[in-house]
Amino acid sequence: MSAHSHGPAHEDAANTHHGHGHEAGHGSLKGYMIGFGLSVVLTAIPFALVMGGVFDSKVLTAFLVMALAVVQIVVHMIYFLHMSTRSEGGWTMMALIFTLVIVGITLAGSLWVMHHLNTNMMPMSPEMMKNMP
Repeated sequence: MSAHSHGPAHEDAANTHHGHGHEAGHGSLKGYMIGFGLSVVLTAIPFALVMGGVFDSKVLTAFLVMALAVVQIVVHMIYFLHMSTRSEGGWTMMALIFTLVIVGITLAGSLWVMHHLNTNMMPMSPEMMKNMP
């Protein structure tokens, strides 16, 4: 037997150690097409809401656009990134949750600091602004 033999035992070991096994959920054409269709729809709806001026309230429009953006992120994670609670033994989902917690803490802390800076700034009149260096 030569040193370069690639028998079934070697291929199984290579697939096991390098993660090329078929346990990972690779997408099908149908799955990609469903994801693409949902992505197009979830892009067209906010575009139509903004360009058509469907709602008089800008706050409501912004809220709906952001909500549809969150739905589109989930669609991309499921259909294109193949993320689920089963993929990679749940580590992918744990990494996502950790990332979301860190992003949430960062955003909340930044907003808190900006709010307090705005609240505690000394008010300045236009005359005081003219004398600033």
